[in-house]
Amino acid sequence: MLRSEELPDCFYYQNKPTLITPNTSTPNHSLYLSNLDDQKFLRFSIKYLYLFEKAAAIDILKYSLSKVLVDYYPLAGRSWRKLLYRVEAHSFIEIPPLVVQVTNLRCGGMILCTAINHCICDGIGTSQFLHAWAHVITKPTLNLPILPLHSRHVLKPRDPPQVTHTHLGYTKTTFKDNNIHVDINQYLQSQPLVPTSFTFTSAHILRLKRRCIPSLKCTTFEALASHTWRSWVRSLDLSTTFKVKLLFSVNVRKKLIPEIPQGYYGNGFVLACTETAVKDLVTSNLHHGIKLIQQAKSSLTDGHVRSMIDLLEDKNVKTDICSSLVISQWAKLGLEDLDFGQGKPLHMGPLTSDIYCLFLPVVGNFDAVKVQVSVPECVVEKFEYYMMDGLEEEENGEQNGFI
Repeated sequence: MLRSEELPDCFYYQNKPTLITPNTSTPNHSLYLSNLDDQKFLRFSIKYLYLFEKAAAIDILKYSLSKVLVDYYPLAGRSWRKLLYRVEAHSFIEIPPLVVQVTNLRCGGMILCTAINHCICDGIGTSQFLHAWAHVITKPTLNLPILPLHSRHVLKPRDPPQVTHTHLGYTKTTFKDNNIHVDINQYLQSQPLVPTSFTFTSAHILRLKRRCIPSLKCTTFEALASHTWRSWVRSLDLSTTFKVKLLFSVNVRKKLIPEIPQGYYGNGFVLACTETAVKDLVTSNLHHGIKLIQQAKSSLTDGHVRSMIDLLEDKNVKTDICSSLVISQWAKLGLEDLDFGQGKPLHMGPLTSDIYCLFLPVVGNFDAVKVQVSVPECVVEKFEYYMMDGLEEEENGEQNGFI
């Protein structure tokens, strides 16, 4: 038994991991990954953490997992010489496609952690899989409501590839400040980063929308993404001449012609991208960023997405994050509604990311959004001020007008 250095009140028993295999035979073949799956920035495991008030029986969790893996057999992977998931794994391919850790608490609760290969599933696909697992427990006599679609050929590139659009998210931006090249992302990774988390209620979001010109209609995501991007840039004190990008995930399942069939659990999203000068973003009203986001979303036609898929045939093409804030949307995926028969979770969230800004659901409050992002320690207070303090002051003082 070992004492945790990070959590001194917790003890870990050195039990060997258990290999859960599908409880019946599954197809023996390779799974084609689309160009949207096979991007370098997706070569990691998405980690989800759930806290439940009451634990599900471990034997039921194991059996139901073995049963659902018959349908989701790519997540079962292959037999491993050693079933070992370690941070120090030598390469990404050494990590199993699915790892689950269950911790039973003395109070009767349960912490469920999952790590799922992002090249196999996106957020929608992960939610589909987790709900299928829960369905096997809560409705064992019923078939899965949505069967997984394994074929990734619906997103296969054209032959020959036809790059007919400009793709800003893959076009590297370089800056010069006194003839010195500046990479904002590289600078951020060199600094001590501090995770920050902000919960925006429906009242906060309404106040954000009221900051825009009355004629501009926008979604919650558009208002919150513009506000977060603007606050992030303002806190970093960047040169006003720099150009900064916002990359954000957009589900394209229904944007393609024909639409991607129901049940597709692979990566069915692309990163929309917009760019502006620091000066224009921080000195303009909030609606400047909102309009840019709306334009980036509207540009994602079938032709644009197909062109992006074809562009990614060149494996040297990389997402440009050197000047970018990257936002991943998890808020409306249903991840917080997972129920293994003992009630929905008290908490759901990922482990902190040093690279991505995450928009997360708030358990028990469908209209609220939690924003989680890591920023340099030296700018935390400024970032917190720009993100929330202004809104709280506005709430108390009922201030109006454009900011």
